Amino acid sequence: MSDLKFRVKAYSENPTKTIVKARGFEIIIDEPADLGGTDEGANPVEYILAAFCGCINVMAHVIAKEMNIELRSLKIKMVGELNPNRLFGTSFDDRAGYKGIDVSIEPECDATPEMLAKWMEAIEDRCPVSDNLRHITPVNLKLKKKRVKEGALA
Repeated sequence: MSDLKFRVKAYSENPTKTIVKARGFEIIIDEPADLGGTDEGANPVEYILAAFCGCINVMAHVIAKEMNIELRSLKIKMVGELNPNRLFGTSFDDRAGYKGIDVSIEPECDATPEMLAKWMEAIEDRCPVSDNLRHITPVNLKLKKKRVKEGALA
């Protein structure tokens, strides 16, 4: 299979609220009130955890099926810890992103501990979001200036 491209478009509704369009879906990103937002959606780092949970869910089911493990249910919990000082420009000692993410996966199934260990290893290896979090992904940030028509006031 050839590479897939995923695209989103976004616009700023206010200094903390972003509206993102992904296919036919609208995602609202906002900060909680205690971080200056209007609390109308999860914040960007919560969406990273949510995306990671979603990816683990998909991979857990795909791999369980391949391994003939019948998943009756699956619970996923994540906790990410970050220092907001860099975000707010008060200190540059720590990185801006998560220092670590703890993931707890609780399957309800009849698989042996050995099968579950192989299942977990395959999930971590094959989950695209996990891969993006564990490895450096080149990011090309470009400034696009809005063009002003000749004769118009800037």
